Amino acid sequence: MADQAPAAASVQGEFVDTSNGAGRKFPPKGEPQITGINRIGLWSLYIKECRRFLKVQTQTVWAPAITTLLFLVIFTVALGREGREVLGVPFGTFVAPGLIMMGMMQNAFANSSFSLLAGKLQGTIIDLLMPPLSEAELMIGIVMAAITRAVMVGGTVALAMWLYPGVEMQAAHPWAIVWFGLMGSAMLALMGLLTSIWAEKFDHSAAITNFIVAPLSLLSGTFYVISNLSPFFQAISKANPFFYMISGFRFGFLGESDIGNSNADVVSAAIGVGVLNLVLGFITYRVLKSGWKIKS
Repeated sequence: MADQAPAAASVQGEFVDTSNGAGRKFPPKGEPQITGINRIGLWSLYIKECRRFLKVQTQTVWAPAITTLLFLVIFTVALGREGREVLGVPFGTFVAPGLIMMGMMQNAFANSSFSLLAGKLQGTIIDLLMPPLSEAELMIGIVMAAITRAVMVGGTVALAMWLYPGVEMQAAHPWAIVWFGLMGSAMLALMGLLTSIWAEKFDHSAAITNFIVAPLSLLSGTFYVISNLSPFFQAISKANPFFYMISGFRFGFLGESDIGNSNADVVSAAIGVGVLNLVLGFITYRVLKSGWKIKS
């Protein structure tokens, strides 16, 4: 045993395989070997998160769609299908885009707020931290899966509302539908990811849903135009980012919005929500980078 040569030797911080005279050099310990974007790892995380909610799609896709559709049924029946117009269109046509956007945002939050929190509680978070994924890749994978669920819920709700009597679904400005739909879903996905980092039990996540997300969604002009409110509450509504997401999304369908009196106001709102998501994304990245409540 003593006369056998070691299988590897260290030379100036590098490891050299000396077995069979190969002389192969290995990089120093701790030096990353995957540079740039880990596309395979990012795609694997995205597929894993999508499969997680698709396994229970009755609960994660179809049930939210039916719940959102019930809002439309209740309000149109209660207020009457005929005679009531908002922004120059029947009430059902007015409220439908807001309900679609509300359902998309709430489900984006629900999806991303579950990912890390479930891992922390079940002790499986190591499966997300050990793979060679950067904090940015981890964030992008979870957020994109949440947006995918939001789009699926939104598409299901839109199809049901398109078939509902008295509701007309026409795309006046497709760019606004796509932009505000994606921005609203991304904003709530990032908020959900921050919540899953902070929360220590499901009650914490439920508290954010019940006391922040749901009120901001319902009080953001989903069922009314803010011009009907007093100046004080109009100012409060305009400080609510949910208002711009829902009103901008509605503008894509109706060509009318209570954001402002011109299309330039809607474009300004579109730029504003994009900047807001960039800031929120940077904050989420820094929190993930710090390892707060994850690596401790």
